[in-house]
Amino acid sequence: MDVNAAVAAAAAIAGVCTGVIAMLAFRWSERDQKRPTRTSLHTDPVLPPGVDTVLSVLRSSAVVLDEADSVVKASSAAYALGLVRGGKLAVEPMLQMARDTRRDGEIRQVELDLPRRGTGRGDALAVSARVAPLGSRLVLLLVEDLTEARRIEAVRRDFVANVSHELKTPVGALSLLSEAVMDASDDPEAVERFAGRMQIEATRLTSLVQELIDLSRVQNDDPLEDAEPVRVDELVAEAIDRCRQPAATKQITMAAGGTADLQIWGNRGQLAAALGNLVENAVNYSPARTRVGIAARRVAAPGGDLIEVAVTDQGIGISDKDKERIFERFYRVDPARSRATGGTGLGLAIVKHVAASHGGEVTVWSSEGQGSTFTLRLPEAAATRTPGKPPVRDEDDAPGSDRTTTAYASIPAPEVLP
Repeated sequence: MDVNAAVAAAAAIAGVCTGVIAMLAFRWSERDQKRPTRTSLHTDPVLPPGVDTVLSVLRSSAVVLDEADSVVKASSAAYALGLVRGGKLAVEPMLQMARDTRRDGEIRQVELDLPRRGTGRGDALAVSARVAPLGSRLVLLLVEDLTEARRIEAVRRDFVANVSHELKTPVGALSLLSEAVMDASDDPEAVERFAGRMQIEATRLTSLVQELIDLSRVQNDDPLEDAEPVRVDELVAEAIDRCRQPAATKQITMAAGGTADLQIWGNRGQLAAALGNLVENAVNYSPARTRVGIAARRVAAPGGDLIEVAVTDQGIGISDKDKERIFERFYRVDPARSRATGGTGLGLAIVKHVAASHGGEVTVWSSEGQGSTFTLRLPEAAATRTPGKPPVRDEDDAPGSDRTTTAYASIPAPEVLP
């Protein structure tokens, strides 16, 4: 009995010890779970109150780094720019700025050019990075994309330079010709010749100033404020009448054809200027005794029916490298020929802006030695659609197809204006 009692007592003591150890282990585990870990420091609650909300509404790309340079918080824009990869800040200069700011608490700002990810293009992404301390151990990085702002500034700078150059030419010519007239005051024949040249330069200067005004207007005005249904037939007739004299001088036949009674919703003045510029270019760059065709038709599109107005010429055509730039302001395929025809290099830029502001586009098909077709594609005025008769379009007649161009050139002309 004594042995059995001893065994029972030993078992009871062992059970009590096991229970105490289990309870201590449970308490230790519970306290360990409540202890902050390295991983928990990287979750959202580590941010100061309200910071997460502020970062979500910022236009700039935002990245928050901890003391180990790990990303605690990053906006979607930061990922889109390629700033964050694998939970780390991928731009070394920005990472070094963050470390320096964490060390001394000083706010830093720098502008950088970053390579674009996955585009294969050589142009860089211009950004402005600003680093500031956030609390005692976090660092906030704000990155703003300056690429578009720099592009606009470059365009503005080039525009001012080009305008200065274009204005300088006729103004300088007028100054020299006026001196020549004064020196030849006793030679009526020379005076008449110089006066004729002065008139040409003055006309060119007037055209340049007017097109600058037109370009400024179409860029700044909202055409839909004064929008109205505009008949395409009237626009075509006005464009033909505008170019009647230069076409007759070169014996160029202008033919209007296509679908009648079409309407476009927009600003009549701007639409007339855009189509007039296309027809004027076709006449100016076409050889003598050729044909310029203007045709309109309705085509189906996912967002609603479109009206296409195509201007086809039989001129010298445009090379592939020039087609990418012809809608730039002051760009000329052949500067010498443009000066001979009085071109300012702004006509197609005006057409592009008018098309864009009316919710459309302008495209070009051209082959050297075979002529060109400029197609102005704009939304149709809804009032002109026939109920129950949706427009039908062949796959081959889709906008931009080769058949589109040849179809315009072969439309019978109901009206021929010499």
